[in-house]
Amino acid sequence: MIYDADDRLYVALDLPSVEEARALTQTLGGSVSSYKIGLQLLPVGGMDLARTLIDAGKNVFLDFKFHDIDATVEKAVRSVAGFGAQILTVHARPDVMRAAAKGAAGSDLKSIGVTVLTSLDKEDLEAIGYHDDAETLVMRRAVQAADCGIDGVVSSPLEAAAIREGAPKDFLIVTPGVRLHGGDKGDQKRVATPFDALNSGASHIVVGRPINAAPDPRAAAQAVLANIAGA
Repeated sequence: MIYDADDRLYVALDLPSVEEARALTQTLGGSVSSYKIGLQLLPVGGMDLARTLIDAGKNVFLDFKFHDIDATVEKAVRSVAGFGAQILTVHARPDVMRAAAKGAAGSDLKSIGVTVLTSLDKEDLEAIGYHDDAETLVMRRAVQAADCGIDGVVSSPLEAAAIREGAPKDFLIVTPGVRLHGGDKGDQKRVATPFDALNSGASHIVVGRPINAAPDPRAAAQAVLANIAGA
């Protein structure tokens, strides 16, 4: 069975070059309608690729994780706001999120706060200097994100249900750390399947290596879409 593209699935174009990323999008074709462009591609033509994808009718998520003084963040977000991307990440620090909300005001861009990276667990957080566990810290930052007026957060799938329970109805919950049963977790520590992540309250999921590093990326994307559909 062939599954149609699902806008909630963002495939991460975490590849060394724009040429490789563009080739992947061509391979995936109509199976994927949404893509994430992050820091790896940003300095080597990532914005040009983003424009190409937007012009082709694809959804684009710019995972740039802005983190600076509030005036700089506000101006940077405003620079992105008219570009045509759907989603932009900033760090989930209250002053940064308030600045992002100002920068995106009046545009269609959704700014979302990165709470706790899905590669981190309690031991990692303690090494950084945080004494809360990941879930506690994620929940605090999700509440702050809503209070600051941005559009959502990035969290692991494991926190999605708790965030959704107390969040505004249209609040975005974007979850990386998504893997199929039996898949290699890589450097991700807080993971769930695509179906479970969305069923728990995620609005969107991000899938990287299970698709972009697969021997047959299109078949891998179809496997993710099948899982989303509950197959």
